[in-house]
Amino acid sequence: MGLLVDGAWQDVDMRVQEGRFVRKPTAFHNYITADGSPGPTGKGGFAAERDCYHLYVSLACPWAHRTLIFRKLKKLESVISVSVTVALLGKKGWEFGTEPGATLDTINGKSVLADVYVRADPHYSGRASVPVLWDKKQRTIVNNESSEIIRMLNSAFDAFTDVRTDYYPADLRGEIDRVNDLVYETVNNGVYRSGFATTQAAYEEAARAVFATLDQLEERLSRQRYLVGRQMTEADWRLFTTLVRFDAVYYSHFKCNLRRIVDYPNLWNYLRPLSGAGHCRDGEPRSDQAPLLRQPPQRQPDRHRADRTADRFHDAARPRAFWLIAGFLADEDAPWLGGLDASHQTTCDYQPL
Repeated sequence: MGLLVDGAWQDVDMRVQEGRFVRKPTAFHNYITADGSPGPTGKGGFAAERDCYHLYVSLACPWAHRTLIFRKLKKLESVISVSVTVALLGKKGWEFGTEPGATLDTINGKSVLADVYVRADPHYSGRASVPVLWDKKQRTIVNNESSEIIRMLNSAFDAFTDVRTDYYPADLRGEIDRVNDLVYETVNNGVYRSGFATTQAAYEEAARAVFATLDQLEERLSRQRYLVGRQMTEADWRLFTTLVRFDAVYYSHFKCNLRRIVDYPNLWNYLRPLSGAGHCRDGEPRSDQAPLLRQPPQRQPDRHRADRTADRFHDAARPRAFWLIAGFLADEDAPWLGGLDASHQTTCDYQPL
């Protein structure tokens, strides 16, 4: 995937250093606050208002997926508008269009997201990634860091919603931050470090770290319903967008193939209600879904049952596998999203674990 250099698109990829995938930091870190005062980073002047802000997302991207979840959880659909890119990356990155699930850029009228970045900063250098939180009045990017955007959606727009659930409560912030740091480094970003490694050593280092953390989370969830105690927090949703893609995408394409999520009894039981089986309201599960949320007894996974589940999924998906897996469920960094041409495949010849 290319990037912008001084406002011009360049087909270069500088994400791998000495065989290791290195994610470049995001560039825009302003905060929307209730009164427009400065947030933890960036400048002030971005007050929460109805129909002032716009999200640019891709349904394929787990980072953008976080922001869509929080927009829905906090009932901000009528407050913050959205444009959705085409699921497959084009020659200049994320493109807008009329394909199923995608939209046109109704705010800036651009055909590619890179041009939105250049509109905000004509000399911008960096990746044109999603999500992007755009200010319609000031015509600029407020923020393009998903972890910061979900914090804004969690609390800055409380005047425009009747949802009072706080997914980053003050008394749990220390533990939420500790869990987030672990999950980001070894799971959220860890699957990319595994999939884009170009040496055997870098691949094994990243892939083994993924499963070391999944094992740790499996044990943690044997003792509690959610990652941080008894209530749902942002830590759960940050993990969710990786877990829900894991068996379909990361297990095979990124060679994170020691185990699937369905092979972890507690993680699998935890994932199901988050993905819709539980239909949570205001952060709490429905009472009639309680059986789904009970922790299973300690046991070895039924691997034959897991195999049958996976087989049913892949049989159902096969007729539209490229769209479902490489498109809708995949990620903005995935090399195969540009098409099936061999030039888009990873060049690493390492052996899977």
